[in-house]
Amino acid sequence: MPITKPAAVITGGAKGIGRAIARHLLSSGWQVGIIDLQDSGLRRAFSRQRGVLVIEGDVRNEETASDAVDAMVHRFRRLDAVVSNAGIMIRKPLRRLTLAEWHRVLDTNLTAAFLLARAAEKPLRRAHGAIVTIASTRALMSEPNTESYSASKGGLVALTHALAISLAPDVRVNCVSPGCCVLLARRKDLACPTRANCPVEGKGQFPELSNLARPALAIVPRLCIVKEVGNGAVK
Repeated sequence: MPITKPAAVITGGAKGIGRAIARHLLSSGWQVGIIDLQDSGLRRAFSRQRGVLVIEGDVRNEETASDAVDAMVHRFRRLDAVVSNAGIMIRKPLRRLTLAEWHRVLDTNLTAAFLLARAAEKPLRRAHGAIVTIASTRALMSEPNTESYSASKGGLVALTHALAISLAPDVRVNCVSPGCCVLLARRKDLACPTRANCPVEGKGQFPELSNLARPALAIVPRLCIVKEVGNGAVK
């Protein structure tokens, strides 16, 4: 029986880090399912790519997660990796942040990762696969007016080490927390307290998104030199 290519599903893949991860996986021989909103430009971004399953939906909805996993298994006959990358930020003074806005950020950045991990548990266990969550350095060092975003990313780190214990030894679960990137560099309205400490490729230049994708990609296919969030052991 021929060996099928591994398959991964990525949330928030229409642009930014998610798109960079998807393209890197495709170039490495993976089959990829990509979830993003209907008006996100997802179909246009991957219209010429083979081995891609475009899944339009809102990651905050429970049905989106279950339908995406079902579609992946139906199309590719397997699911080896989940990359929970979808995320939004609503930057407002605390007194102006509404409860609806708080829930929108938490549901997109945190609850969606839980929903997808729960939906994907069975096929991931069968494949002895991996989950990678994309958090942020904001989980540990915040900026003004980012309460909902920082809380969601801190929760994502905690969710990651809980999943790592619950799904071990069948599924590896790791978290990558990028700092400032080229997207933030283009946003003049966003201050970034870690800019001075960001790795640079030249004066005033920030790493390309493909560089940010590599740590996540490294821990999807196999164990490597990363810190396993669940037990603190370096493998």
